[in-house]
Amino acid sequence: MMKFCPKCKSIMMPKKDGDKVLYTCSCGHTEGAKEAGTLKDTKKKEEKEVEVVDKEIDTLPVCDADCPECGNDKAFYWLQQTRAGDEAETRFLKCTKCKKTWREYD
Repeated sequence: MMKFCPKCKSIMMPKKDGDKVLYTCSCGHTEGAKEAGTLKDTKKKEEKEVEVVDKEIDTLPVCDADCPECGNDKAFYWLQQTRAGDEAETRFLKCTKCKKTWREYD
């Protein structure tokens, strides 16, 4: 049951005082519970497995670019703002063969 403070209209939180349940507010107002109830923790403890992925999954777009390391002609690319907002973004490239990463400035 949710109860609101008659003074400040905030939510009153139930607190256990011995075998009684009291509703208290942050403003200091306290009331006894009119109906008998029990306090219990409703949070469920869930254990989630963490999946470890050993292989790299490339979902980036591919473009034509010459790799300076191995000479491959295909590379993944993405854009990232590395300077001020009124300047052009930096284009990062990653070789599809040797995975070398480099950047191009516009």
